[in-house]
Amino acid sequence: MVDAAGRRVDFMLCCGDLVGYGPFPNEVIEALRGVPTVMGNYDEGVGFDLDDCGCAYTSAEEEVVGARSLKWTREKVTDANKAFLRGLPREIRRGVDGVEVLFVHGSPRRINEYLYEDRPESSVLRMLEPLGVDCLVMGHTHVPYHRVVGGFHVVNVGSVGKQKDGDPRARYALIDFDGGVSVEFVRVSYPVEETVDALRENGLPEALMKILRDGG
Repeated sequence: MVDAAGRRVDFMLCCGDLVGYGPFPNEVIEALRGVPTVMGNYDEGVGFDLDDCGCAYTSAEEEVVGARSLKWTREKVTDANKAFLRGLPREIRRGVDGVEVLFVHGSPRRINEYLYEDRPESSVLRMLEPLGVDCLVMGHTHVPYHRVVGGFHVVNVGSVGKQKDGDPRARYALIDFDGGVSVEFVRVSYPVEETVDALRENGLPEALMKILRDGG
């Protein structure tokens, strides 16, 4: 947030998953209370005290790590912050410089649907054509991209934490809607080892520490 504010952006918006896999869930929620935010699948799982965060794990080991993280996060997040998570909208629509933008977490259809860059164009068009927007902005996959499909802009902002591309730095998307849609993915260094230490102090899985160090 500090880096983005230094670039004098017009507004900030978060595409969800304030909590999960990290040691500072309450601090993150407090920091983002003034920022428009859509509900992520992990926010839903923690806010409503669900037994499943809606994540798609690819191995039994990942599922065990995920279950431990969810349980710890549900126990750690305060009742007031859970109420805040429950109140987050599932989408935000906004007109920016003549561009109609829809912000979601997973997809316009489901909070935990993964929209990867290789999704067939026909599938993307079926999803976007009825919505009446020019640009879709989402997260969930932790893998950023910007593509144009049939005149629609599709932007995955990636993630600030828990990277999946081998770069441990935090990341966010800087989107310019003036005269079209252009996207810059910005990397920001942060004290990874301090976060790793906090994970260890809270008894969270070693696998999460490795992800932070290695960038996924």
